[in-house]
Amino acid sequence: MSAATAPESRRRWGAEELLDLVLDEGSWQSWDRPIDISGHDEGYQRELRAAREKAGTDESVITGRGLVRGRPVAVVANEFRFLAGSIGRDAAGRITAAVRRATAEGLPLLATTASGGTRMQEGTPAFVEMVEITRAIGAHKAAGLPYLVQLRHPTTGGVYASWGSLGHVTVAEPGALVGFLGPKVYEALNGEPFPAGVQQAENLAAKGVIDAVVAAEQLPELVDRSLRVLLDAPEPPSLPRRDPTALTTRTAWESVGITRLPGRAGVRDLLRYGARDTLRLRGTDEGERDETVIVALTRLDGQPCVLVGQDRTRQDADRAMGPAALREARRAMNLAEELGLPLVTVIDTPGAELSVSAEERAVAGEIARCIATMTRMRVPTLAVLLGQGCGGGALALLPARRVLAAQHAWLSPLPPEGASVIVHGDTAHAEEMATRQQVRALDLAANGTVHRIVPEREDDSAESLARAVAAECAAMLVSMGVEARPR
Repeated sequence: MSAATAPESRRRWGAEELLDLVLDEGSWQSWDRPIDISGHDEGYQRELRAAREKAGTDESVITGRGLVRGRPVAVVANEFRFLAGSIGRDAAGRITAAVRRATAEGLPLLATTASGGTRMQEGTPAFVEMVEITRAIGAHKAAGLPYLVQLRHPTTGGVYASWGSLGHVTVAEPGALVGFLGPKVYEALNGEPFPAGVQQAENLAAKGVIDAVVAAEQLPELVDRSLRVLLDAPEPPSLPRRDPTALTTRTAWESVGITRLPGRAGVRDLLRYGARDTLRLRGTDEGERDETVIVALTRLDGQPCVLVGQDRTRQDADRAMGPAALREARRAMNLAEELGLPLVTVIDTPGAELSVSAEERAVAGEIARCIATMTRMRVPTLAVLLGQGCGGGALALLPARRVLAAQHAWLSPLPPEGASVIVHGDTAHAEEMATRQQVRALDLAANGTVHRIVPEREDDSAESLARAVAAECAAMLVSMGVEARPR
């Protein structure tokens, strides 16, 4: 199916229909004032009156507040049937006023778009209003308030290039055409059709431009789950913690071997067994996606956070952690700072990508920028050394205020085999180098790099270790004053 035709056989939701679907029954309160069209020429007035008759709304946008599963939410909703959802000055002013009111009232904001862009009948004066909308959204986000965006079919032009692309979480409906350039305009200007599928929601999700493809019927759950993490207070930790005195001694080389075992707990296990209300975010939102990292809004044993973790199950000789993964990590760092949530990083990597492509895409610079960003963060930051901690890729997620380590986790500038090659010219001295370089969690705790160690038992399953790590994370976040995080 092409991007231009995919949704035509499906229901196209109008703004008011969508509000009925998403909001609790009877909770909608409109913020809109009547719009005076008398200042426009008679021909444009006729168009506006016809649009009102067709759409059932007085403009291409309606705004107000309602409840989503009992939680107050401000809403800005496009109506495509009103002149293709185009944004004139009156619609833009309505959006800006609603965003500012949501900020003043401390409300999370949900925007749902369906638009061909700014209104050609009003030209440049309407076009530049996108700046004011963007400025208002920037102030809303600077206040630490969530901004969620749903892109409906179609969303193009100035709407997509302003308030449609600024969400903390951005999803699109299945098959939606989403793009900066309208395909009809492209074909008229270039004499050939725009390539099919490029601007389709599913492709944008795969490329890391948006977070997910979500049907309208799933939107209430998405909003509710997002706001449970972003707004609800922390809860008392519930998982049992382990006695840190119950540490059994293993050599550094033995610990390295343990972290490389196939069944060892990873970031996916940590989320599966120690977290809830998890909402995965995918990509940099700038057109890159790397499956070797996971970014999520979640609660670790009741403690809300933004989590970014290196996924060991997605890293091998053919799929190393590249620059895009580090840019995704920085997206997570910026989200945590904007939303006033703790940042939890999970380190488990055999090393960053070493290739021509990685060099040309600034892998070293991305490592440096991750380190610099973490060192400046004002929210609580917690690094979890869960398994392998090899090289600059591990260091990029390390500089948190507190560092937790699983007992057999390790950290080194190179894998022990690589260090052996540099010092001895072969890999035969890897065991010696692991000991000599003090890579073990126990050694890292002794020199102050690690602040707490989670004991590991001989019979540990991925589930039991993940639960133990989650419990320690929750306890550390509480001790760091999560309850006092800014709002």
